[in-house]
Amino acid sequence: MPRRFNTAGPCLFEDHYMLSPEERLPQVRALIDGKHFFVIHAPRQVGKTTLMRNLSRTLTAEGKYAALTISLESFMEGGPETVMPQLLRKLSWESEYFLPAELQPPAVEKFTGDPLVVFQGYLSAWSAAIDRPLVLFLDEADSVTGPVLLSLLRQLRDGYTARPRPFPRSVALIGLEDVRDYKIQVRPDRETLGTASPFNIKVRSLSMGYFTAAETAALLRQHQKETGQVFTDEAIREILHQSGGQPWLVNALAAQSTTDYDALVQDRTIPVQRTHVLAAREILIERRDTHLDSLVSRLREPRIQRVIEPILTGDATAGDTVYDEDFAYLQNLGLVTVEDGTRRIANPIYAEIIARVLINFVEACIPEPPECAGEDGTLDMMGLIEGFVEFWRENGEIVLRGISYQEAAPHLVFMGYLQRIVDGGRVDREFALGTQRADLVIHYGKTQKEVIELKLIQAPKAVERGLRQVSEYARRLGRDKGYLILFDREATTPWEERGEVEEMETGGVTVVVVRV
Repeated sequence: MPRRFNTAGPCLFEDHYMLSPEERLPQVRALIDGKHFFVIHAPRQVGKTTLMRNLSRTLTAEGKYAALTISLESFMEGGPETVMPQLLRKLSWESEYFLPAELQPPAVEKFTGDPLVVFQGYLSAWSAAIDRPLVLFLDEADSVTGPVLLSLLRQLRDGYTARPRPFPRSVALIGLEDVRDYKIQVRPDRETLGTASPFNIKVRSLSMGYFTAAETAALLRQHQKETGQVFTDEAIREILHQSGGQPWLVNALAAQSTTDYDALVQDRTIPVQRTHVLAAREILIERRDTHLDSLVSRLREPRIQRVIEPILTGDATAGDTVYDEDFAYLQNLGLVTVEDGTRRIANPIYAEIIARVLINFVEACIPEPPECAGEDGTLDMMGLIEGFVEFWRENGEIVLRGISYQEAAPHLVFMGYLQRIVDGGRVDREFALGTQRADLVIHYGKTQKEVIELKLIQAPKAVERGLRQVSEYARRLGRDKGYLILFDREATTPWEERGEVEEMETGGVTVVVVRV
């Protein structure tokens, strides 16, 4: 059976297109050879488990080590007295499948002592019983909390410091967070191990990055090599752009284009074009697979809202309120990134899904959107603007109150209205902290592009700055016209009189300015 792009579980060389795990994180082998304990942390779905499981198989097959990867995800609840015996049984069960008999641990039944030392004793006995150094990878390590986590880390530390007595040659903790951020307790959402971590024996904390342009192309060209089906250069660039290099998204876009049961281009003689990638993007956004849904389901969390909301508005005054710890938390989830010193949503697909989730309420308030398609098939932008002004006058005050992201509410109202109008078109959204705006580009039909900038009036020169920004953005896209929507939260004008529209010329670009 031909290999395929994988979006479910760890990758296997025999079944899936995949990059060499060791090439993605080459330091791991040296750390193991150096007898070190270390940490690997990265957002979900970037290849951590794939790396460890394939490396375990390779290390064991080479004959130098006995290596095993196990997940700690199932040990989220209970105290050491219940979890430690379960952990030993899981080690025994996993080793029966992944290791030959001569490398398997002693019988679990012999280890029934104090739960605060039994894990250390088990690993010590296992290391003494086999003729190879033992290497252990503990996946989902940060899913364990409280007394169990402390006991686990202390027993690893005590075994490490007791060497050269038998103990694993190398242990890696793998998860979303660095070990210093692991939670001591479940209740306080910011209480962590900090500098007093009992895992202070770690020598390195490694982080797996997203795919580079070269890695994305290399993965996609494995499909070309095995099937003859080509991804055009434009398609490869679009996959990288839409995914931001996030490995699961790269695979999901490629799979929806080529290897899924409902793939868009199943004929291997037809090249995968940019248009196919954009269609695959829309399918992913509409379908919201488990990985995507698990991210957006957390948008109501206060610490997530504190970061996402000012990014949506481009708030330049939010530096003091967007806590580094909150931002790091979202980075660990993979929701945000830093690009050229600017904090933004991690990739266009996440940005689009976040926007659509937050504007659902607004769309529901527009049961019958006005028809804005012209007779020539183009989008009537002035009709769209006039329709929005009318909607804002009649419903704006009520709709704003129903949006949980209050600081970004005006932007979300317009985006919700736009989403209902641009049926069959596409809206690209660009959000970044500190830019003082949100940029939208409407793609309609084959050639129509319209530039819209949303801006809160927060400073005396906000209008002047907005005109300049929209003019520069329009020129960059080869347009001679743009639209600037200005929201004044402090306006005293009655709602029914809001919506002044005027045209202004800036830098060779005609800018339609709408004040609401």
